[in-house]
Amino acid sequence: MAFGKKSNWIFIMWLCCNLRVCCSQEAQSVKQKKPFFERFRRLEEQFRQFKELSLTRLHIISQNFNISSNVDARLQLLTQQYRNITATVHGFHTATENDIRSLKSWMKKLQKKTKKIDLKMSTLELLLNERSKQRLKDKKAQSATVSNLTAEVKDQRNQMHSLALGKNKLQKEMESLQDEIKGQRVKIARFEERMKSALQNDALSAKPSPAQAVAAPAPLVHPANSFNQALRAKQPLSRKQGSVCNVKSMMHFPNSSTENYASFGKGFSTGLYEMTICSWLSTKSNYLGTILSYATEDNDNKLVLHGRNTSKQTTIHFVIGDPAFRELPVVPLLDGHWHHVCIIWSSFEGKYWYYIDRRLAAAGSKFQKGYEIPAGGILIIGQEQDNMGGGFDATESFVGNLAGFTIWNRALSPGEISGITTGKALPGGRVLTFSDISTLNGAIQHRNCTCLEHC
Repeated sequence: MAFGKKSNWIFIMWLCCNLRVCCSQEAQSVKQKKPFFERFRRLEEQFRQFKELSLTRLHIISQNFNISSNVDARLQLLTQQYRNITATVHGFHTATENDIRSLKSWMKKLQKKTKKIDLKMSTLELLLNERSKQRLKDKKAQSATVSNLTAEVKDQRNQMHSLALGKNKLQKEMESLQDEIKGQRVKIARFEERMKSALQNDALSAKPSPAQAVAAPAPLVHPANSFNQALRAKQPLSRKQGSVCNVKSMMHFPNSSTENYASFGKGFSTGLYEMTICSWLSTKSNYLGTILSYATEDNDNKLVLHGRNTSKQTTIHFVIGDPAFRELPVVPLLDGHWHHVCIIWSSFEGKYWYYIDRRLAAAGSKFQKGYEIPAGGILIIGQEQDNMGGGFDATESFVGNLAGFTIWNRALSPGEISGITTGKALPGGRVLTFSDISTLNGAIQHRNCTCLEHC
């Protein structure tokens, strides 16, 4: 405030000095050039302007003085507002720090969860890659199987075409033979008529003697019948009617012992999607033991016909890829006589069929559809394997006779099974027979017998 007053007084003094100087200068100039009244009038005008200017300056100074008097109140108000803002900022800062701490803890938890999720995702990716590789392998195997099937179908079609051509040729030959037979019949009829007329003429021309009259006339023999009789007389009898002569060999298992078993020198060379197992069997025991077992390194029950010595045995287990199995009835087989057994399985349909003496005894579906019996295992007759080539149990061993044992790599038709049972030739597609057995163990006897009645 004191500084403002001093500045105002200095300004007033400066104005007065300027006015004096101006007045003195103008007085001198007026004395020289203009009259006194004119100079006085100008001085009054200048004084009036100076007065107005001084008033405006004083008014501004008074306004500035009032503003400076209100500065303290405003400073106090600003100080209070600053304190309030500082408290608000401090509270906001504290809340922000708390939020940052909570965010850090949440970030740590999220990092842990993301690590777990990354591990799970990596394992899932590995599983997906393995599954995709397995699917590619399955697709390749299926495509190979389909290509093989298409090739077999083409071959069968070609065979059917050739058979149809042969059938047409045979029909033409049969027609020609029938025409010739008709001509021969006509000739024979004419010959008979001539013979009858000649005999009648002889009877009328010559009288018969009493002995000739009493004797009966000799029967007239048909030339065709005489020819057939001659052919039958020349042909030797190959076998008795009703005998089965397609078994080739028989294997005898005398008792229940872990030493009695036979092993094949080779297993399955390729994987099987279809198969048929047929054999003649007879047993005098009250149970049916294990007929065969096929084991690999990863599974000892890839293919098993498993039986066991129990008090009341009515079924055996037909196993394909443990633990999948089906129960097959065996009561009709436990009478000591020969019976023909065929078991058929198809991976393409997921079905199986079980024949006893060419009659369907059991069948089912939804059994290992799409499954493949792999190659490279060990196939054993008469024992059930708990590991590759061993782990036998005497109560599971087979006791009795097996003859004509054969495995096919396809599903045989009912007509083919009926033909095998009645003694016809074995159909194609055979994979293993008793001739492929490499070693016999224990007291097993292996005999060659062409017909079943000699086994």
